[in-house]
Amino acid sequence: MGPMFQPCQDCGGEQLFEQLHETPGSCPDAPDGPCPEWLCTECGAAQLTTIPPGTAGQAVLPDMAGRVA
Repeated sequence: MGPMFQPCQDCGGEQLFEQLHETPGSCPDAPDGPCPEWLCTECGAAQLTTIPPGTAGQAVLPDMAGRVA
């Protein structure tokens, strides 16, 4: 994917963002797909467009089955 314009939280305005790892498979956060990290070309602030899948298991709370808030 090529560069895109998005609002930058640090600059405060519509700025040009580029991917740090443009080639699919070259990103350590998403080895099987496109890099979710985009950088503002004006100030260098990073922005994640997607959350990379994690390896953590599902959280389980003991003694919570059947309880209602």
